[in-house]
Amino acid sequence: MLPIFKHRRAKKSEPRCSMVVVAAGSSTRMEGQDKIMLPLGDIPVLARTLRALDSCRYVTELIVVTRSDLIVPVGQMCHDYFFSKVKKVICGGDTRTQSVLAGIRETDPDANLIAIHDGARPFVTQEILEAVIEKAMTCGAAAPAVSVHDTLKRAERGAVLETLDRSVLYAVQTPQVFEPALIRAALQRAEAEGALLTDDCAAVERLGVTVYLTRGSEENIKLTTPADLNFAAGILWGRGEPL
Repeated sequence: MLPIFKHRRAKKSEPRCSMVVVAAGSSTRMEGQDKIMLPLGDIPVLARTLRALDSCRYVTELIVVTRSDLIVPVGQMCHDYFFSKVKKVICGGDTRTQSVLAGIRETDPDANLIAIHDGARPFVTQEILEAVIEKAMTCGAAAPAVSVHDTLKRAERGAVLETLDRSVLYAVQTPQVFEPALIRAALQRAEAEGALLTDDCAAVERLGVTVYLTRGSEENIKLTTPADLNFAAGILWGRGEPL
């Protein structure tokens, strides 16, 4: 039987967050390019992501989950860039849930939070990281998000069924941060029931647990298609970094 998770009161203890970095995808929508190894400015995408996470004062360790063919190059990258908080580089599974669970199994048992972040989301800031981790310390489950600007419609077979109220809609980003026992139970149940999830908050929501949102950023994008690389170049230019 799964444990019952209740809303938590704020704790005075300092966050000790184990961060699982998911970089095990096939990059099928990047037209043959391996997105996490692509150069972004002066360093690869994954190195830029890890640099931001490695600098966060609340993150105590990084567990990188990648494909079997990237274990050696990713490990070498972590060594070359002196990422002190990367503790392990491991092989992921066939699905996102399997990969995240593999990473969670390697986390420090003394961590009071576990976070999951996309390896191809390199522009996360310290403000986003600290806000979502602090929120998860008081609520048990949190994720950054941005409001939706476009008008969204629900449709079937090309026919519009309804126009959704965008004032209550949000695009959720990563890192998504959880109480360790909660995310373990949620993902184990999702895996056992064969649920196909696109993010980890959905696994927690399936247990009836509320996820709280913090402020994300329009720049905290996940690189998925070649068009995203153009947007990424614009972000670098806006930050005054080399292209």
